[in-house]
Amino acid sequence: MISPSGENDRRAFVRQLIDRQPADLGLLQRVCLAAVEALSATGSGISVMTGDGTRGACAASDPWSERVEELQFVLGEGPCIDAFAARRPVLTPDLSDAGRYRWPFYGPAARDDGVRAVFAFPLQVGAARLGVMDIFRDRAGPLNGVELQTAFTLTEVTVGALLDMEQREAGRDGDAGILDVSRRAELFQAQGMVMMQLGVSIGEALARMRAHAFARNRRLENVARDVVERRLRFDGRDE
Repeated sequence: MISPSGENDRRAFVRQLIDRQPADLGLLQRVCLAAVEALSATGSGISVMTGDGTRGACAASDPWSERVEELQFVLGEGPCIDAFAARRPVLTPDLSDAGRYRWPFYGPAARDDGVRAVFAFPLQVGAARLGVMDIFRDRAGPLNGVELQTAFTLTEVTVGALLDMEQREAGRDGDAGILDVSRRAELFQAQGMVMMQLGVSIGEALARMRAHAFARNRRLENVARDVVERRLRFDGRDE
């Protein structure tokens, strides 16, 4: 499928693709299905990974993709693990070339399962790493320029979905969370402080705080309080 080349058009295109996937599926699985459609792929998987060693597949477009995704964690190697460690995409248009020397166990096993190309994109905001989205193809060949940009847009959507899911978990058990007026005021103050520390937009400041909370399994309101009370900075400087 050919996707739009403009950034705003790409975002609208990706949202439309996700929205037209079956409504009874979880958001991350719909993202995987949209990725397959947008990138002319055979399958897609999303894995959550953290620096402390927590890792595992959390969504896939189909059972085949889920098996190939989990294979990396079973064998302890693969493009997903490399992309997470390096904080940059690992693009493998021909698994027969790279697999035999880069991933001596995963490469042959994935090829036996029918994978011929795999593209791994880290899911991250600033210094916080959340996981990786993998795109699988049953034929060799690179992503073209438009497909590559569309893949980056899909990763942005996935990061937002992961952060939203984490915040919903943190706000359970009747906790009003950031909907409470005083807590919202504290959150806004923290956003402003992070914005000034990093020289980023107010939206990017919130994304950095949410990613920090996600990576450390903390509530966003607690991160905001630490920022406001100057126990936490995002620019690496001590108060």
